[in-house]
Amino acid sequence: MTPVVPPNWDWRAGPVESGPAVVFDMDGVLSDASRRQHYLDRPYRDWEAFFAACGDDEPVAEVARLLEVLDDDLRVLLLTARPQRVRDQTLGWLDRYGLRWDLLVMRDWDDHGSSRSYKRRVVGEFREFGFELRLAFEDDRRNVEMFHEEGVPCVYIHSGYYD
Repeated sequence: MTPVVPPNWDWRAGPVESGPAVVFDMDGVLSDASRRQHYLDRPYRDWEAFFAACGDDEPVAEVARLLEVLDDDLRVLLLTARPQRVRDQTLGWLDRYGLRWDLLVMRDWDDHGSSRSYKRRVVGEFREFGFELRLAFEDDRRNVEMFHEEGVPCVYIHSGYYD
């Protein structure tokens, strides 16, 4: 029996069959958020403004290129802690740059927990759906560690956001 697809899952062109997949984070991995990082400077972190400006990012060129050369049999799963309130900006950004992806998963409207716990839960949902997670790309070392704990090889991308 196929599990119910969560409401925070957006398919690029309709649901894809489960199978081998690669997971990419957005901010700091696929999307260069350095121009909006100042919103998170202490002591007043403005997450609302940080996420609202996400549509203005440039892609990280090397990661965008990596998407192009991945084997066609791999599903590309974008797993971001961005809140769903910036869904339209995120989808518009992906479309504007013509990036390859099959599934975008964003944080639920009412999820205010840690990125690590949110992403761990979604890794479980991916597996329930039948995705075989072969590799992940992440810029938060806590999430890299989580992927490793979940048995998913993860490439750390240094964005400079978590120093």
